Amino acid sequence: MSKHQLTGIIISDKMVKTVVVKVERIKEHPKYRRRFKIHKKYKAHNENEEYKVGDEVVIEETKPLSKDKRWKVIKKILKHQDVQTSSKKEKMLEDQDVKSEHDPTRNNIESSR
Repeated sequence: MSKHQLTGIIISDKMVKTVVVKVERIKEHPKYRRRFKIHKKYKAHNENEEYKVGDEVVIEETKPLSKDKRWKVIKKILKHQDVQTSSKKEKMLEDQDVKSEHDPTRNNIESSR
């Protein structure tokens, strides 16, 4: 008998050898046929603590490992990019936009129109 496998994103790795994985799926309303996302959180076993927050992973059903843990992490699909580096890039772009707005030569061109 095959074991269930789910794909999700790690949202917490603060526990020892345990990660919390959020699995999203799309559900359809039975009457109105409107589709919407629902999510569920699973606690999964992370033996070597190699998976971090933001990683997209595959989890597999296993025997109960504790009161809440019935899943274990099998493999990583995507690695999470460093959030701090992307936010620094965004700040640099915003600073460039602000500098260009206060450029005195630009104001002279607009006032001469």
